[in-house]
Amino acid sequence: MTNKIGLFFGTFNPIHTGHMVVASVMLETTDIEKIRFVVSPQNPFKTQSDLLDESDRLEMVRSAVNENDGMEVSDIEFHLPKPSYTYDTLTRIQDEDKNSKFVLIIGEDNLQDFGKWKNSELIISSFDLYVYPRTSSLDSDFMNHRNITMVEAPKMDISSSFIRDFITTGKSIRFLVPEPVEKIISESKYYLE
Repeated sequence: MTNKIGLFFGTFNPIHTGHMVVASVMLETTDIEKIRFVVSPQNPFKTQSDLLDESDRLEMVRSAVNENDGMEVSDIEFHLPKPSYTYDTLTRIQDEDKNSKFVLIIGEDNLQDFGKWKNSELIISSFDLYVYPRTSSLDSDFMNHRNITMVEAPKMDISSSFIRDFITTGKSIRFLVPEPVEKIISESKYYLE
């Protein structure tokens, strides 16, 4: 029997409660049996100026999913050329595990620019995409594609940049990030420089 694994890509700078809620909803309401958080060293669409070191972000993601059944973490993109492109990573993951079916988990806002992704047509023809709603979504040509499944989930307007702003201005991030992540950020004084 084939496992169905949801791949949740991100820089997770830092991972926050919104990410965890999406992962939990995907596990509870779809046929996905496991969520794999794929930590990206660098997003080709984002600047790297405020990006915490990849190993520190990996540590935070591991601490967030540590006790959660059905969730795991991957650093596969740390070992691929940078910037990492989703298609290349998906191909590598599928090559390494031919007995599992992989599903790409993305936010609805990513569908608008999906056509700009490297090999977007190959991604959408080869992999199912499970899409969660976002508050700032616009129409996309991909919305009605046969390999797209819209998943009902709470619309959470939490972003990593919002959390970083809270940290730099001395505001509490309690409840915005998982408790172990809050502890790591506080003890390591991340995002304060």
